[in-house]
Amino acid sequence: MDFASKYQRQRSAKRNAEDAATPRERQRIEEKRIEDEKNIRLAEAARRKPVPVAVFSWAFQIVLVIMLAYVLVLFFGQTRTNVGQSMDTTLSGGDEVLINTLSYQMKSPSRGDIICFKPNGNTSSRSSIKRVVGLPGETIQIIDGMIYIDGQVYLENRNYPAITNPGMASDPITLSKTQYFVLGDNRNNSEDSRFADVGLVESSTIEGRVWFILNPSSHRGIIRS
Repeated sequence: MDFASKYQRQRSAKRNAEDAATPRERQRIEEKRIEDEKNIRLAEAARRKPVPVAVFSWAFQIVLVIMLAYVLVLFFGQTRTNVGQSMDTTLSGGDEVLINTLSYQMKSPSRGDIICFKPNGNTSSRSSIKRVVGLPGETIQIIDGMIYIDGQVYLENRNYPAITNPGMASDPITLSKTQYFVLGDNRNNSEDSRFADVGLVESSTIEGRVWFILNPSSHRGIIRS
């Protein structure tokens, strides 16, 4: 017996069974058929996400990504360019660096940090990059090429050249509660807190901590203090 004949016989048997059923049985059969169709429609609707909901979901995800990117750039991805040779050999002239602007909103600069700031608070001037040596409340003096902090020789973690020109720090300089004393790593070729053009750095003029060399790629990476 071929498939078509078998299918016809099954349909005929089902039709005969329905015809032979009592009115109550036929009613139950019809109710079950309606219930099955309803369940099928509900299942299909659940599988299909409404277009407005899908569009809203995509838009929300896009906005979230944009906001996250903005926050990352604002707090960790602002760029500055190091000018001159005052930070050799840590930074070279022309190096493009990233600054962390969030760091000093949570804590104060530490000794040894490399910071970016506006010299003398002049917002229209080019940002300067130097290393923090003196902290608020300390007294700084340079004698015979050595840095003294509160009368004690400051022994640094790295070998810097002896300072030949102490500038204003030939006399004791006492920092206020908001001031920092900064030096360039290239101590004898640096305009820094020893000289009036830069002077002491007010906390309000600090833009952030320099933490990453972006360009050139030859020495791209995190800056170790």
